[in-house]
Order: sequence, then structure tokens, then C-alpha cells
Amino acid sequence: MTISAVSPASKEANENQRFRALAAPFEKASVPTAVWQIFNTVGSFALIWLATYFTRNISWWLTVPLAMLNGLFLVRIFIIFHDCGHGSFLVSKKANTVVGFITGLLTFTPYHHWRWEHSVHHATSGNLDARGIGDIWTMTVDEYLAATPGRKLCYRLARNPFILFGLGPLFLFVIWHRVPAAKAKPRERREVHLMSVAVALMAFGMSQIFGWRDYLIIQSIILLVGGFAGLWMFYVQHQFEDVYWEKDATWSHTEAALAGSSFYKLPRILQWFSGNIGFHHIHHLNSRIPNYNLEKAYLSCPEFQNVQPITLWSSLKTLRLRLWDTRTRRMIGFRELSQYQAA
Repeated sequence: MTISAVSPASKEANENQRFRALAAPFEKASVPTAVWQIFNTVGSFALIWLATYFTRNISWWLTVPLAMLNGLFLVRIFIIFHDCGHGSFLVSKKANTVVGFITGLLTFTPYHHWRWEHSVHHATSGNLDARGIGDIWTMTVDEYLAATPGRKLCYRLARNPFILFGLGPLFLFVIWHRVPAAKAKPRERREVHLMSVAVALMAFGMSQIFGWRDYLIIQSIILLVGGFAGLWMFYVQHQFEDVYWEKDATWSHTEAALAGSSFYKLPRILQWFSGNIGFHHIHHLNSRIPNYNLEKAYLSCPEFQNVQPITLWSSLKTLRLRLWDTRTRRMIGFRELSQYQAA
């Protein structure tokens, strides 16, 4: 499907309305489905924590794989948290807030603050003039070439896969989520500090049960695996080669969703652990659709299926992408930049 890159406001409004109408039947939250998802996800997460309590005294060769498995369940817990932030997981706003806070505690993420940042991400995804909140740092080729040596170094480090996906998850969940954004409102700022206190109390309580050393090792493994998988999903969803970026004057919400958010086609088991978030183009088109309805929405409409999927294998190619080239309108790597400069 091709959508004009430069669309009049009326055409954009009509396209938004048409696609929202196609997705609208799947917006309705289901309490039984949501409760079952909480049970099979948070319940499994708790049982595996219990199993690690006993296996750590038997063999760490049993404990470490269990902790890694719990890292995958942490991704699924984050998807529940994510849907609560959109108000789509449960029918009740209060229930979404309660579940969102609890799952936020398990993922070390302040609920209201993250919800605000993520709403900005949805409102500005693919907009070159509105980067900086809730997204991965992305520079254009011209911006990078004009940057100071120090800024270039910072950017290279920030985009280095070993730093982004190795140190990044622990830094994000343990440190970054403890500091309110400068533009955050008072309620969001207070909630960051409240969540930090709650996380500290949870960590203290678990340390009393497990011992601080064992808890630190197990929790670190869970956060590393869960954080890596979650950050990788977010990266692939908006950092593929022909991703959509536009200036604010010509930015289109519909095209940003369908061309700027990927359809990450994963093996069934990984699709389950990632809570169907691979259907990201549909999620950005209509964030009111809960994760358990995303695949149904995808299968309901041929236009949703026209988006070229990214597979697990092809997604590895995105690791080389670093900069948005406004001339070729695609993401390129530093090697291509060097060739471009030489030419």
C-alpha cells in the first residue's frame, strides 16, 4: 500500500478516520481475557521466583536458566503494563492504574511518568521535528556531520549494540527510571520518586528472603534478559532501513503508523512472550487495541497485512543502521556514511 508522502490535512484526517474505523471493532477490552493473561503471566513469574529460591541451594546451573526464563515473562508483564498505560488492557480506568502500578513495580518502571512519555512517543513517532522523548536517539546524516567530535563520540557510543543492548537495559530500568524528565509535570515527578521507594522496599524484602547476594544475581539476570528483549523489540519496531521520517509540516499519523512502525513476524512462542507487540504498525495506528486483540485486527483487514514483515533473521540487519539519510530517505550505517563522504 502506498500513501502519498505529502498529504493535505483533509486527506490525512480522512485516512485516519478510515483506518480507525477498520480497527475500532477490536478496541473493546475483555476482562476475562485480561484476568487470564495476568494469571498466566504474573502467576508464572511468581512461581519461577519461588523455584529459584529452592534451586539456588541445589545448583546455580538450574537457577540461572530459570532466571533467564523469568526475564521473558518480564517482557510479557511489561506488555500488560504498556496496555494499562494506554487504558486498553481493562475496561476500568482505575483497574488499569492499579494493575499498571503493580506491573510497573515488577518492571522497575514508574507508571504515570512512563505513560506520559509514551503518549508523546505515539504523538510524534516518525516526526523529525519532535524527537527526544520516549524514543531512541536518532540523528540525520547532516546533523551528525555538523556535530562536534564529542557529540559524535557520544552518539556512536549510544548506538553501539554492545552498549545499547548490553549496558542499556540495566541503566534504563535501574537508573534512568529513577530520574524524572525535565518536562514532566509535578504528578509524574512525584510518581517517579514514589516508585523508587516502592522498588527499594521490594528489593529490601526480597533480599531478606533470598539474601542480598542471591537476590542481586537473580534480579540482575531477569532485568538483563527482559530489558534486552524489550529494548530490542522497541529498536526493531522503529529502526529498520526504510522506516518513515518526515518534517512536521508533512508528517502523517497514518503513514507514521503503517510505514514507520514495523510488523515484526516472530516465531509463535516469542510472539506469546512479547504479547503480540510485533503487530506494532496496528498498535501505532490505534493504541486503544489491547495486545490480545492485535492479531485479530491484523487478520481482519488485507490492508493491515500489506505491510512488509520483518523476520527474526532479517531484523539482525538493523544492527548496522545508525543515521537517517534525508537524501535517500532510509537509515544507513557509519560504513555507508564513510563511502558517501569519500564519493
